[in-house]
Amino acid sequence: MPELPEVETVRRGLAPVLEHHRFTHVETRRGDLRRPFPPDFVQRLQGRTVSRLWRRAKYLLADLDSGETLVVHLGMSGRVAIHTRELDFKPGAQGDPGRGKHDHVVFETDAPARIVFTDHRRFGLMTIVDTETLDTNSLFKGIGVEPLSKAFDAARLRRALEGKRTPIKSALLDQRVVAGLGNIYVCEALFRARISPKRSAAGISADRAALLVATIKAVLKDAIKAGGSSLRDYAKADGALGEFQHRFAVYGRAGRRCGSPGCTGTVKRIVQAGRSTFYCPSCQR
Repeated sequence: MPELPEVETVRRGLAPVLEHHRFTHVETRRGDLRRPFPPDFVQRLQGRTVSRLWRRAKYLLADLDSGETLVVHLGMSGRVAIHTRELDFKPGAQGDPGRGKHDHVVFETDAPARIVFTDHRRFGLMTIVDTETLDTNSLFKGIGVEPLSKAFDAARLRRALEGKRTPIKSALLDQRVVAGLGNIYVCEALFRARISPKRSAAGISADRAALLVATIKAVLKDAIKAGGSSLRDYAKADGALGEFQHRFAVYGRAGRRCGSPGCTGTVKRIVQAGRSTFYCPSCQR
C-alpha cells in the first residue's frame, strides 16, 4: 500500500493541474471502489474549483469552493495519472487515456488536463465530506500527528507510546500514534535509529525517542525526494517510477549482509502482527 512518501509525491504531481483549477468534467465508470461513491458524486464535483490540495496521513484531500472536500485513498493498487490535453490526448480518439479496463474515475480540469484514477483491485476510496467536519469524520477521527510537522517531537511520541505493551514496530504502524507510516518506512527508520523492532514501545527512552523522531523525518524526506518506492503498482502522477526502493537498507533484504559500516550481521525477517519486519539483530538493540 502506498505510504506517506508515495501519497505526498502524487499530491505534488497533481498540484499544478488541480490546485486552483476547476473540474470541467467528471466521469465514473462504475458505482463503487472499496465502497460506493456518495450520492451525486459527479454533480458535486463538476464545475467546482479546488482551493487547496493537501495530504492527511495516507489520504489526498482536495478542498472545493463549495465547502466540501474530495477525499481520495489509493488503497493497495490505485494509481493517479495526468494527461495534458495539448500533448497526450484528443478526446474521443482511439487510445484516448482513461478508457482502460481498470480506469474507474476520470477528472478533467481547466488546466487543461485529464486525471485518470486506475485501480485493478478496487481497494481505493473516493468520497466527499463537509470540509468543516473532516476532523470528526470516521476516516480521520483519532488519527495521530503528522510525522513531518513540528508537532511531532520526542515528547509527543513518548506520550503516544505510554503504556503500550506492543513492540515499537507495531506501535509505529498504529495510525493513532503517528499518521502515514507504513511497513517500509518504519523498518527503515528503526534501522537508522538502531532500535530493535521487538523492543517494547513503552520502554523507549527519551533519548531513543528523540533519535527515532529524527530518523523518521529523515527517512520520509529522503523517500519523498526520491519519488517514493515502486514495488508493485505505485507510480508517480507523471507515470515515472519512484526510486527509493533502490536505497532500502533492510526492507526486503532478508539474508543479505547488513550495510552498516563495521557490522558483520545479516538482515533477518520476522513476522509481527501479521506483517513482515526486516532488521539487523546485530545493529538494532
